[in-house]
Amino acid sequence: MTLKTFIKKRKHLIWYTKDFENLSKEAIVESILNYGNFKNVKELFTILDIKNVAKIFYKQIKRKRCNYRPEIKNYFKLYFEKYA
Repeated sequence: MTLKTFIKKRKHLIWYTKDFENLSKEAIVESILNYGNFKNVKELFTILDIKNVAKIFYKQIKRKRCNYRPEIKNYFKLYFEKYA
């Protein structure tokens, strides 16, 4: 499964757009980590690889403006430290 087909099946996680073809990996990762369930997260890891998702996540949280909720940011920092 590709990343585009993966997110098209989960339109409710990216409610702010109808243009799923032009979404970046970063936008998809952010939405899945913020709003998806753990099954969605595990599928994302199989599509993009956990190390790539971790790289994207760490890059996003270093920005001045971060869209991750504090509890999500903390959880995935701990998760990626252990598993990525």
